[in-house]
Amino acid sequence: MRDFTKLEMWQIGMEIADEVLDLWENIPPTQAGFKLRDQATDAACSIPSNIAEGSSRRSEKEKFRFFEFALGSAFELQTRLLIVKRRKWVADSTMDPVLEKIVLVQKKIGAFMGVLGA
Repeated sequence: MRDFTKLEMWQIGMEIADEVLDLWENIPPTQAGFKLRDQATDAACSIPSNIAEGSSRRSEKEKFRFFEFALGSAFELQTRLLIVKRRKWVADSTMDPVLEKIVLVQKKIGAFMGVLGA
């Protein structure tokens, strides 16, 4: 079993989770609603959580499954943040770096899954 905290994709996932939690502190709940906030923050936290859980699995097939969950959460989060961006609830200068980081983690997870090839 690897130390998942050393995986670059997990570290990026943790940065994304922090940044998304910070983003929502600046959006009034009456503006965006609690459900969208909860779904976005859950998806953000799910990325590094599934990477960590996948790292604990012994079989390649099991690892692949949890990395697939992490990738799905990254796409879900990207979509929710694009909704926030379209609504102009957060400045592009704040949102764009987070969205770029999400695309980066998607690429890293996808590449890792390609190596597993399960």
